[in-house]
Amino acid sequence: MASIWEMQIKIQLGKLKLDLPLPDLIYSQKQVNRLKILPIELFHIWTLDGLPKHHKDPFDRILIAQAIAEKVPILSVDSIFDSYPIQRLW
Repeated sequence: MASIWEMQIKIQLGKLKLDLPLPDLIYSQKQVNRLKILPIELFHIWTLDGLPKHHKDPFDRILIAQAIAEKVPILSVDSIFDSYPIQRLW
């Protein structure tokens, strides 16, 4: 959910252009890649409390907190994610 929220903001700011409307893109990715939308839960927010401040971007920080809390890898090219106790793919 955090990534979709960030994408919507970037579209509105003109920083992201897509070939499809965002709802259509997300729907197709859910079908094609079996994408699961992870909601932002309270325990994800509580995980932010102990998170080191290697990164200031609030969207990235909630994604990192979710990866920690859910014990799942995160898909990103951003090497700053390697500063956190998560598995980064890509």
